[in-house]
Amino acid sequence: MKRKIFISINLADRVKRRLVKNCENWHDLPVKWTKEENLNISLFFLGYIDNDVVADACQKIREAVCEIELFDLEFEKICLAPSIEKPQEFRVTGMVSEKLKILCEAIEKELEIFVAPKKIFSPHIILGKIRKEKWEKLKNIPEIDEKASFAVGVESVDIMASHFGEGKNNFVLIESCPLK
Repeated sequence: MKRKIFISINLADRVKRRLVKNCENWHDLPVKWTKEENLNISLFFLGYIDNDVVADACQKIREAVCEIELFDLEFEKICLAPSIEKPQEFRVTGMVSEKLKILCEAIEKELEIFVAPKKIFSPHIILGKIRKEKWEKLKNIPEIDEKASFAVGVESVDIMASHFGEGKNNFVLIESCPLK
């Protein structure tokens, strides 16, 4: 059986609650909001992978991150992405992080999917997906660009599976790989 696998940094419950609370002002907009329990910082989508290969990927990710020191990611604003003119998502964007870039490259190398060094890597959290057709019918299209200053401590990298069932999409933790 294949499962849709991705690698993420999961957020503390208090951070998730704060993000949901910050979005309350916009709940009347045509946006499919991310469920609170699914909020995360996605790093890679590995795609649909056979269960027997997932264990090998978990081992490689554990090895890739075990010598990387804990660090913090700084987030600064809630905005529309990729742009205000053509929005697809509500996001919280973070500041460029050299430590996150190093972490992602270490994982890519261990999984043998490394292509080239990244110039920069800035984290983001998807708060919701724009419902394009309804969004375009809005009389007054909002320009979302609000300050949201907070930090997320990175203590582990998590291997997750998207679980589809009963009309719902939930993310299921497969394994948590702690940093040093």
